[in-house]
Amino acid sequence: MEPNGGQPLLSLRNVTMQFGGLTALDDFSLELAPGELLGLIGPNGAGKTTVFNVITGQFAPTRGRILFQGRDITGWRPDRVTAAGIARTFQNIRLFGGLSVLENVLVAYHVRLRSGVLGAIFRSRLYRREEEQMRREGMALLERVGLAEVAREEAHGLPYGQQRRLEIARALATHPRLLLLDEPAAGMNPEETRQLMGFIQHIRREFQLTILLIEHDMQLVMGICERIRVLDYGQSIAEGTPEQIQRNPRVIQAYLGQAEADEEGQGARHDVAG
Repeated sequence: MEPNGGQPLLSLRNVTMQFGGLTALDDFSLELAPGELLGLIGPNGAGKTTVFNVITGQFAPTRGRILFQGRDITGWRPDRVTAAGIARTFQNIRLFGGLSVLENVLVAYHVRLRSGVLGAIFRSRLYRREEEQMRREGMALLERVGLAEVAREEAHGLPYGQQRRLEIARALATHPRLLLLDEPAAGMNPEETRQLMGFIQHIRREFQLTILLIEHDMQLVMGICERIRVLDYGQSIAEGTPEQIQRNPRVIQAYLGQAEADEEGQGARHDVAG
């Protein structure tokens, strides 16, 4: 899916995030077009996860604005951000291990229930009708992501790659337009990473998603992202295509340090490329 030339789906405008004397993000701006798949990379501590946290309402930025589909969502509560159409996953998998695969997905559907807490407690007619609809939709979603055969298995018993896929499926159950993936390849072996690359491309097409991806695995980033933004110490230091990023001296310096960059030359570019 190609980005269009209209209004950005997401805009971060001059966002600064400070924690006491620490500036985690410094005058950070970013635009995402509908349908785009953008990678956000940088050394540890560069501020990447802070970007996700201010978008999703975990933190209210010290300064700056966040616009989604033209609406100012700066400082919104996380549940309100989710209902607006933004979903995320986390570096550390956060599944309910003792629940089934289907039940993990159904948890996410509750963000769109109209029957409310009392309806669930007293199992009102509206709640029962919505619950039946959720189960149908949940199974249909698992079919689309290749997990229908394990729908009744407990989540903790799944192979690691399938647990990652389930976490993404649970995010998809909230009906997002924008999906934020925080290091989805963390802990994966090369074959699992290769399968994940295909899965991300599949759900992007299948669900018409815009995706913002944080990842340290450069094979994945360079393999699927059309555009890459590089952060270092809370500031943007580079942006471009995978090929441009691999050759960028500032990116090489950020990952290896100036002395090593001067010594390594071509080897440094190889490291950035994965």
